[in-house]
Amino acid sequence: MDIAREPAAEPAPPYNVFAKVCPSRSTLEHVTGRWGALTLGALHEGPLRFNELRRRVDGVSEKMLSQTLHALERDGLVDREAQPTNPPRVDYELTPLGRGVAERLLDLIHFVEGRMDGVLQARDRYDTARGTR
Repeated sequence: MDIAREPAAEPAPPYNVFAKVCPSRSTLEHVTGRWGALTLGALHEGPLRFNELRRRVDGVSEKMLSQTLHALERDGLVDREAQPTNPPRVDYELTPLGRGVAERLLDLIHFVEGRMDGVLQARDRYDTARGTR
């Protein structure tokens, strides 16, 4: 007797970013926060020193960039390499995981940039309709 079997259900992913206690949530916050996304995008171009990165990510404070880099390094997205020179030289670059994340972020960034005319028109319509212009 041949019994047709239903395909085995795929196991649930071990992480769920929608769950409050899931560790993936903090990584998502590090990646999608303003400074995390811009830092990853800037490093996609290649390794940068701290001050080069700070100039590239216009508007970020030294403190915020330092915190962002620490979080991204802890999550395994960025490598920090200190050179034993005088004065010390520290370079930051993406790990393979960080490169994959940055590529996806850049797709989103380019998508948004390419549709800004429509976004600005929508903002104008919204502001006009609400008299906030």
